[in-house]
Amino acid sequence: MDLTIHRPRGTCGICGRAFVPGEVFHSALVRTAAGLERIDVAAEAWIGPPAETLAAWRSAYPAAESGGPELAPVDVLLDVLDELERNPDDAAVRYLLALQLVRRRVLRIVDAAPTAAATTDLVLLCRRRDREYRVRTVTAAEAAAPGTGERLAALLWSGEAA
Repeated sequence: MDLTIHRPRGTCGICGRAFVPGEVFHSALVRTAAGLERIDVAAEAWIGPPAETLAAWRSAYPAAESGGPELAPVDVLLDVLDELERNPDDAAVRYLLALQLVRRRVLRIVDAAPTAAATTDLVLLCRRRDREYRVRTVTAAEAAAPGTGERLAALLWSGEAA
């Protein structure tokens, strides 16, 4: 499954001011009662990551004619992969994120291992961090559940690396 990565909303989540092209802003993935939420904050309003933050990074808002959106930095994506393991409700998003990292050649599929729960874990190798990840595989229906792909895409778009 290839995900479309969306741009941030274009306004600061704290002050509501619109970002201008080239402006540095901060993004955070925050666990809320409703699930994972991406928050984009202008540099002058940023006081640090909010409570329950899974990952945070700095970006520059792209110009309209820029080459298009890109994923968040690889180290941030790997941190998010680690954090998503803690909540079984995030299994589909975690699986799709792992597949994106395989597609980007950050992770390599080593094996598929059966688990005690009659499911299968995908065993992935990360040379960057010299470690192995185990990600529960999900069904096509779980991966295609309404909002799953959009949720991942909306959380992870980064803009130009700052």
